[in-house]
Order: sequence, then structure tokens, then C-alpha cells
Amino acid sequence: MASKSSKPEGSIHDFTVKDAKGNDVDLSIYKGKVLLVVNVASQCGLTNSNYTELTKLYEKYKDQGLEILAFPCNQFGSQEPGNNEQIVEFACTRFKAEFPIFDKVEVNGSNAAPVYKFLKSSKGGIFGDGIKWNFSKFLVDKDGHVVDRYAPTTSPLSIEKKIKKLLGVS
Repeated sequence: MASKSSKPEGSIHDFTVKDAKGNDVDLSIYKGKVLLVVNVASQCGLTNSNYTELTKLYEKYKDQGLEILAFPCNQFGSQEPGNNEQIVEFACTRFKAEFPIFDKVEVNGSNAAPVYKFLKSSKGGIFGDGIKWNFSKFLVDKDGHVVDRYAPTTSPLSIEKKIKKLLGVS
């Protein structure tokens, strides 16, 4: 795997993103894990239910290979106005989130993060290409391929059955 592929045939493991402190994170560290990638916001009507359920899922399955990757985004109703430090503080203090929270990104438009361009090109379909709102979710298998995309209003706990199947947990 010498070259980085920008085609949807690649995997999420081909990307490097920034964490909330600005450090590079090579997503290949998540090879062999099931990922739930979510664009998060602190001031959205969906914030409480999503963060609460994401935290429950993470606590239940992190030891079996689930990783939740949260990407703050301020593109929807300016509902993530804080800086990275404030965002992490909010998620970790209010919701006891232990999953990784990355650098604030754009998920739509010409400045969309490359990892989001990949996710959207892998699973457009009935949602169209664009992310419609905060808490859109992408379920990624252990090989780094997007297997499903969920609407912002989809409850994280409603995805549990599919996550368990991908993890091989009964």
C-alpha cells in the first residue's frame, strides 16, 4: 500500500486526520475495529440523545472492538461555535464521552475534510451526497469500508444490532 488512494475503493484507513489538539492521527490505527463516524455539535436539539446513546454504545462495545470517531462541525445552524478545547470539555464533562473527538471539520462544500468526501462518496444514495445535519452517522467495518449511513435522527442505540453483527458479538 505505497500510494494513498482518493477513490472510494480505498478505505477509511488511508486517511490521516487531526485530533482536537492538532496532532495527526493515522486512521490505519483503527484497522480491525468497527467504526461509527459522527459529525457532532454541542448546541443541537439532537445533542443530548446522541451523545448519551453514543456513550452507552461505546462503554458497552469498546472492549469488543467498537470505536466512535466524533468530528465536530459548525456547518449546521452554527451549533458548534466553540473551539476544540471547549468542545472536548463539553463532551467529556457533560456526557462522560471517552471516545476520540477530532479537530473541527467541514463535512460539506469545497473545504470538506477528505475523510468526509470519502465517506459521502462511499454512501450517498437516498441521502444524496451532502450531509444534511448534525449527527449523521457512518458505520464502517473492520476493513475500513462504509457499510451504512444513518440520518441525524437515527438513534445510535437502534444501530446496536448491526454493530454487534460487524463485531461478531452475540
